Amino acid sequence: MRGIMRKWFSSLLVLLFCLIPNAFAAGLPDLGDVGVDDLSPAKERQMGEEIMREVRQDPSVIDDPVVAEYISRLGRRLVAASAEPGRAFEFFVVKDAMLNAFAFPGGYIGVHTGLILAAQSESELAGVLGHEIGHVTQRHIAQLIGKQKQLTWMTLASILAGLAAKNPQVSEAVIVSGVAGATQAQLGYSRDFEREADRIGLQTLESAGFDARGMAAFFERLQRNSRLYENSAPAYMRTHPLTTERIADMENRVMSMRYRQVPDSPDFGYVRARLRVQSMPAVEAVRLFAGQIEGSPNNAALRYGLAYAQLKQGRLEEAAHTADAMRRWAAFSPLVAGLSAEIAMARHDTDSAIKTLTAAYRDFPDRMSLVYALADAQIAGGQAAEAEKTVRRALSGHGNDARLWGLLAHANANLGHRSAQYRAQSEVYVLQGAWRAALEQLELARRAGDGDFYEMSAIDARLREIRKRSVEEKWRDPPRKLR
Repeated sequence: MRGIMRKWFSSLLVLLFCLIPNAFAAGLPDLGDVGVDDLSPAKERQMGEEIMREVRQDPSVIDDPVVAEYISRLGRRLVAASAEPGRAFEFFVVKDAMLNAFAFPGGYIGVHTGLILAAQSESELAGVLGHEIGHVTQRHIAQLIGKQKQLTWMTLASILAGLAAKNPQVSEAVIVSGVAGATQAQLGYSRDFEREADRIGLQTLESAGFDARGMAAFFERLQRNSRLYENSAPAYMRTHPLTTERIADMENRVMSMRYRQVPDSPDFGYVRARLRVQSMPAVEAVRLFAGQIEGSPNNAALRYGLAYAQLKQGRLEEAAHTADAMRRWAAFSPLVAGLSAEIAMARHDTDSAIKTLTAAYRDFPDRMSLVYALADAQIAGGQAAEAEKTVRRALSGHGNDARLWGLLAHANANLGHRSAQYRAQSEVYVLQGAWRAALEQLELARRAGDGDFYEMSAIDARLREIRKRSVEEKWRDPPRKLR
C-alpha cells in the first residue's frame, strides 16, 4: 500500500501541473477558487486515470483474475442499481490486512483484502462498496477540494493522498510533507458527507437486491470493536468517521425498507476462501481448512479453500481429489471449474484444463477469468491458433483489457506472427500510458513486415494516432522523473 501511496502522490503532482498551465511561471498557484463546478467530471476522471496508471503497476494490487473479476462484478451490479447507472466505475482489490476501502477521483474504488475477509455476508461487503459509490456520485472529493481556501497544488495532492493512507503514520507523513499539520482536519470525509453516502449507499444496496441491514450491521460492528484498536483503528474508521448518530440514522432508514433475506452467492465464499489461502503459508492454510471442514463437511467454500491450499502447497493429487469431489455435489460454478483447471495445469494436464474451461466458458461467456485461463491453457497446450481466436472474440467486447492484449501478443509470438505480436504488445503499453514503449513496439511491427496489406495499413494508422497522443500526453509518459 505504501507503494500505491508514493505512486498516487507523484501522479497527482504531474497531473496538477498539467491542469495548471502556469504552474512553473507563477510558482505555487492558489487554487482557492477551485470548487465542485471547477473540477469538472472530465477533470476528475483525468485525475483518476493518471492515478490508476501508476496504481495498476503496484505489486500490492491483486492481479488474481478471479478475485479482481468478482469485485468488479459486484461493483457493477451496484452501479447498475444506482442513481447514475451509466457512470464509469472501476473496482480493484489491494492486498492489505487493514480494513479499508477508498474512492479515487473519477470513479475508481479500491477495497482491501482485510475488509473482504472481515465482511460476514455479501450484503455487508456490498454495503461498503455502495457507500463508496455514494461518495463518487455525490462528488465529495471535488467538494473537499472546493471547500479549501488558499489551497496550493501541494496541499491538494497531500489531502488526496492522505485519503487512502494505510496507517496513521503514513497518513501523517504525507500531510506534514505538504502543509505541516494545517490540513489534518481535512483528512477524511465530513459527517455530512458520510451521512449522504450512507443514504445513497442504502438506496443502492436495496435497489441491487441486497439486504440493506448488511451495511448498518458492518458499520455497527466496526464501531463496537473500535475500542480494541486504541490508536491504530482501521483506516476506514479514520477516513470515514463513525458516530452513534450515523449508526442510528442507518438503522432507522433500514427499518423503513422492505425486509428481505438474501443468501450469499457461492462466489462470495469461494473468493474469501481464496484470499484466506493467499494470506498465509500454504501448509497453515491446508491445516486451517481441513480442520474447519470436520465441523462443516458440506460447506463448498471450505472445500474450495482446501483444494486451493493443497494446490499452493504442491499436493496436486490431493487437490485434484478434493476439487473433483466438490464438483460432484456442489452447484456448478465458473470459479470451481477454474480451480479444477488450475490444478490440471499444475499437473501438466493441459487437455483436461482446456476441456474443463471450454465447457465452463460456453455456460459463462461473460466471465473473463475463464477466457484468460482458457487462452493460457491453449497456448501451453500448443494450440496458439485457437488461443488467438479465443482472445480476439473476447477483445471485440473488451478492447481496453490489457491482459487480453498481452495474451494476444503471446499467442502470436508462438505462431511466429511478429507484426501481430508487436502490435498487440503496443496496445498493452497504450493502456498503461507508456507511449514511448507503445511506439517502439509499433515500429518493430512495421519493420517485421510479415502482416498482410490490411494489417500493415492498420499498424501505420495506429502509429500516427499514438504519436499524436504521445505528444499530447507527454507529461504522463512513464517512467516518471518525479519518483
